[in-house]
Amino acid sequence: MKTLNDLPLHSKGSIKKLNCIGNIKRRLLDLGFVEGATITPVLISPAKDPRAFSIRGTLIALRKEDANLIDIQF
Repeated sequence: MKTLNDLPLHSKGSIKKLNCIGNIKRRLLDLGFVEGATITPVLISPAKDPRAFSIRGTLIALRKEDANLIDIQF
């Protein structure tokens, strides 16, 4: 399975699974990172971390370590 970090800029993907537990999982779910949601990376910071993703009409920035917890399908 590919992670959210593998998704190229401006390409759409679908969330398949969150590989985390506890507070991190709850926070991602509250932000709209649910199974089946379409997500698109739209911005990358000059340092390459964090990246901004468009999901459910909202722009959310995630660090690489958090984006690696999200399995996607292109």
